[in-house]
Amino acid sequence: MPFKYDCRVLNIRQSSEIEPIKIGGKFTMSKNLLYRRRFFTYVGLGTLGIGSAACAAQFSSSKSSQGINSKDLVSTAPKLDVSKSTNNSEVTTVAVNNASGQKLQEFQGISQWLNTNPLSIQDLKGNIVLIQFWTFSCINCQRTLPYVTGWHDRYAAKGLKVIGVHTPEFAFERDVNNIKDAMQKHGINYPVPIDNEFKTWNAYGNEYWPHIYLADRQGNIVYDRIGEGSYNLTEQTIKQLLG
Repeated sequence: MPFKYDCRVLNIRQSSEIEPIKIGGKFTMSKNLLYRRRFFTYVGLGTLGIGSAACAAQFSSSKSSQGINSKDLVSTAPKLDVSKSTNNSEVTTVAVNNASGQKLQEFQGISQWLNTNPLSIQDLKGNIVLIQFWTFSCINCQRTLPYVTGWHDRYAAKGLKVIGVHTPEFAFERDVNNIKDAMQKHGINYPVPIDNEFKTWNAYGNEYWPHIYLADRQGNIVYDRIGEGSYNLTEQTIKQLLG
């Protein structure tokens, strides 16, 4: 079995700035406790030999009050290839899935679009589309941003459309001014829809930050990446799709 580190509860009693987020008033989290699950697993990617990281979200609502344990998170990651680690340092959770059959989902519940007028999937038709779910204080997301912004800079003129769906993990990440500051810091010039209500997140059945989807010109998702790493593979896939 892979070594696992599961950090389930962070006590923030003395912090008034960071509070658990509420979506539609349905979360049952205590105001003084932030249930934040960061799930780390040693993972092998076959011949790639690359390890990476992802933050997994656990939500509790009136419709579903049962928590998700570590084993559930592994089983729900698409085609996750788990192998034994050779050391006990904290590596990461990662999954690469050459997806098939799933289409790009319409943007739902977006409160605001940054760097663009509101977009629909129809507006992206005929382009290669990269959608990344991220949130600005997630260190794993921060580490991926130089690569994502680089792909946008290199391939936008060739037909790549990058959309950075910002879905918050903490209450302060819902503030659009904080998001704008982070975008400026990281040089994000591509469209960023604000998904504070998790509507677009849920449309994809997503559970992780960061999570990248690549779709072909017909809107078919052909590549699915959870976590950090595999940047060369992701870029190679972009180039192949662009043709």
